[in-house]
Amino acid sequence: MTRESFGSGGRCPRCGKGPMVTDNTTGEMFCGGCGFVLTERVEESGPEWRSFSKEEHEDRSRTGTPTSLAMHDMGLATIIGPADKDASGKPLSASMKSTIERLRTWDSRSQVHEPVDRNFRQAFSELDRLKDKLALSDAVIEKTAYIYRKALDKGLVRGRSIPGLVAAALYAACRDTETPRTLTDVANGINIKRKDVARCYRLLLRELDLKMPVVDPIKCVARIASKAGLSEKTKRKALQILKDAAEIEISAGKDPMGLAAAALYLSCVMNGENKTQKDVAQAAGVTEVTIRNRYKGLKESLKL
Repeated sequence: MTRESFGSGGRCPRCGKGPMVTDNTTGEMFCGGCGFVLTERVEESGPEWRSFSKEEHEDRSRTGTPTSLAMHDMGLATIIGPADKDASGKPLSASMKSTIERLRTWDSRSQVHEPVDRNFRQAFSELDRLKDKLALSDAVIEKTAYIYRKALDKGLVRGRSIPGLVAAALYAACRDTETPRTLTDVANGINIKRKDVARCYRLLLRELDLKMPVVDPIKCVARIASKAGLSEKTKRKALQILKDAAEIEISAGKDPMGLAAAALYLSCVMNGENKTQKDVAQAAGVTEVTIRNRYKGLKESLKL
């Protein structure tokens, strides 16, 4: 039981002496002196959502997680709670405890009884790992789950690896939300060959009729500059170079990562920052030849 402050000084409104006490089990608020019951039910204070780990189970927050496409049941299923108590808060008898434990086991097993649910559970556990590895936002993860669910509805997963299709859906979501992650980043994150992810990605584009926006090279600059350890001045100059290039339309059809890397290298040369083509190429994940070609093109077109 816990003491709850009530009115002035938390005293009973009837006898004026006893302190008000709340029984968390039955939800009653009553006087500790005369026993006068003020409230028969108080708001439930336990968590509202399912707990998947010890930390979550111990969390006493009232509000729960929202529904999510990246959970196999979208976070809508119910479970038999872990407390061995009945509706009024009384402990269960020994025979009933074993029955409830058995029901709890079968309830958790039946939640992933369908092959589709098993598929989703495996796919979304891979997606959860990738989210941390590639530092992705919830919006990208939700979009990935949406694309993967559409692929499963169309029967595209049959005969293909689940991780491969998850990676392809994730890359499509990154392209769609303009998050700068390359195909190589995603393939390395999930430990699959790049060409396998690319094959699944092409399949998704074709079968789901997805329209992908062209990646803006400006979005890639910050990432490459951070990896290569370049100064803010160099980064700003590179952004200006790319804006000028976009205006005279010389960036069309070029690899955005290569173009961003070349702009950064050109900015390094102009600002006298001591970075080699190799340093910038490794940070961008492109070859030095690409940087040289784009560097020449930018220099000639912008007359720098």
